[in-house]
Order: sequence, then C-alpha cells, then structure tokens
Amino acid sequence: MPDRPELTPRQRQVLETIQKAYRQAGFGPTIREIADAMGISSPNGVVSHLRALSAKGYIHRTAHRSRAIQLADGANGEPHGIPLAGLVAAGLPAEVNEQHERLELEGWFPSRPGIWALRVAGDSMIEAHIADGDFVIVEAQSTARPGQIVVVRTGEGEATLKYWHPEKNRVRLQPANQAMKPIFSRSATVLAVVLGVVRLFKPRS
Repeated sequence: MPDRPELTPRQRQVLETIQKAYRQAGFGPTIREIADAMGISSPNGVVSHLRALSAKGYIHRTAHRSRAIQLADGANGEPHGIPLAGLVAAGLPAEVNEQHERLELEGWFPSRPGIWALRVAGDSMIEAHIADGDFVIVEAQSTARPGQIVVVRTGEGEATLKYWHPEKNRVRLQPANQAMKPIFSRSATVLAVVLGVVRLFKPRS
C-alpha cells in the first residue's frame, strides 16, 4: 500500500468494517450498515470518519449513490484476484452464499473493488452460453439497462441470474431457456451486472 497518513483507532475500525464488507459481498457497505456494524446509533457519527478516510487516501466516495464507498487502490488488505462471492442460481432464486476464494484472471477483467465472481448453479441461462458450474464475473451496481444480464434480489430476499426487463409496475426476470418461464416481481433489486463468463473444462476420465 502506498504511504498514507496514520489512522486513529476509530478510523481504523471503520476501514476494517468496509474491508470486511468487500470480502463478504464484493461491494462496499452503506453508511447505515457501517453504523449498525459498529453499534453507532446515528449514521452521522460515521460520516466524519469517512471524510477522514477519504482525505487520507484510503477510500473514495461517489455522490448520490447509496453504496458510494469504494476502497482506494492498495487499501483492501486482500490478495490479488477477483473475489469469489459464492453461488448464484440460474434457475429458481436462491441465496448468494459467502465464500473466501479468489479467481486470478489478470488481463481479462479489472481487479478492483466492486468486481467479483459467482459460480452458477442451474441451467436457466444456457441459451446465453452460461451453464451450470460456470463463473460469471459481475460488477456491483444498483441499476441496469433493459436486456442486461444481472444478479437480482427478488422481493422475497433471494438472488437469481436473469435478463432484466422493466415493465409497467413490475420487472420481468427473463431466463435464457425456452423451457422455463419468466419471474415477475414488483420489488426486485439489481445487485450486479454481468461482465463476462468463465468456463473451466475438466479432462475426461
């Protein structure tokens, strides 16, 4: 990590909370999530520490975004590579499971905060050339263009991999498999947009 000013114990605690969020989810926490994790009653108590971390070069913040906190280069305390966040269902929605592995894909995809990998489970996206057992490389964001492949959380709190098609008063989560029906949701939330897919071939026995 480049030389940066020393942190106070409380600033170090805030930074470690942000680093933990990236290790677990692949993207930064909200101010409210930091406050809850640290037992701070008001999010305003976190803001001054974030300003100090930004001024000292440990984080970057983007205005008008709920997940606006990004770790600066070298401030993540992690080895190189894209974090493997777990499984995402290409079929029925399922929980995204936390893992602590990393994929080394230098030269293929940028290795920066907010970019992570998920192992695909299911065959609802096979006509988009995304098969069971593949890895999708995704970038965390809360919006998507119509027709993009996204990791989306349904209103029931489960995650799935589908095409994103907003419609009047609802969203159609469209599989890429003619044998499967779309999922319709009025409260689906985009978690990440797919950047690419990686397939590992196993030798025949």
